[in-house]
Amino acid sequence: MNAAIDNHWYPVAMISGIDAPRETLLLGKKISLGREDGTCWVLDASGAELPTVERFGHLWTSPGQPNRDLFTIPEADSPGRRLVDVGSVKVKCSPLRAVENFLDIAHFPFVHTDILGAEPHTEVDRYDVKIREEVDEVWATKVKFYQPQAAKSAAGGITTEYMYRVPAPTCSVLYKTCPPRPGEWDVITLFVQPLTEEWCEVWPWMALYDDDSTMSEMVSFQQLIFMQDRSILENQLPRKLPLDPGMEVPTQADMTSVAYRRWLKKIGYTYGAQLVAA
Repeated sequence: MNAAIDNHWYPVAMISGIDAPRETLLLGKKISLGREDGTCWVLDASGAELPTVERFGHLWTSPGQPNRDLFTIPEADSPGRRLVDVGSVKVKCSPLRAVENFLDIAHFPFVHTDILGAEPHTEVDRYDVKIREEVDEVWATKVKFYQPQAAKSAAGGITTEYMYRVPAPTCSVLYKTCPPRPGEWDVITLFVQPLTEEWCEVWPWMALYDDDSTMSEMVSFQQLIFMQDRSILENQLPRKLPLDPGMEVPTQADMTSVAYRRWLKKIGYTYGAQLVAA
C-alpha cells in the first residue's frame, strides 16, 4: 500500500448510470460496485467493503484510508444552477495527463478552434498561480482568454475569465465567466478515475446557469469539447506525466501545469507520473 496514492477519493461511476453490479479498475486493481435499496457499495478484489461518498452525481471510493472528506464545491448548491452529468470517456493516457490538459489554456485556439479559441487570439496573458497551503490545493486566478463561444449559453465571442482549482491529484474544477449571468461563475469539473497508469476514465460534470439550453444540448457541447481533447491526449509522449521540469520545457502559459507537477511531487503522488527521463 502506498498511502500517498491510496488515501485519496476517486470517482468510479455516475450514480444515475448504476443499474446493475459491475466490475471496473482502480489504480490497476479490480473492484466491483453496485447499488441496492438506493445505497451504493464498492468492494475490492477480496470482497472487502471500501468507503464510499456520493457527491456531484458520482460515486467515489478509496482503496486506502482518506484522512479528510472529499472536497466540496459550494457554488453547486446555489439556487437555479443546473447540475449536468456529462457521462464518461475512456482515454489511453495517464490520469495526470488528462488533468493537466484540462488546465492548459494555450491549446484552445488550435484544438477547440472557433469555440474556446481562435487565431489570432493565441496569446495567454500573465495570471496568478499558487499552491494554497492552508487547503493543500493548486489555484490559478486572473486567467483571461478570448473565446468565440465560451459556453452553450453564449451568444457571441467574449473575453472569458477563468479560475482553475486542483483539489485532488486526479480532479480539477474550473470556474469561468457565466454568459447569461455576469458576475457569476459557471462550474465545469473533470473527475478522473485512474484505471491504470496509462489508461483512465474521465467524468466531466457541470453546475451551470443556463435556462435556455436543453440538458442534451449542454451534454453534447461538453462532449464535443472533450472528444477534441481525446485525440491529443492519446498521442502525447511520453504517456506518463513527467514530473522533472527538465523533461518538458514550459512557457509562461504553462504556469498552472508547472505548479500542478510541483504539487504532485510535494505530496508524493506518482501514479501515472514519469520520474526520470526515459
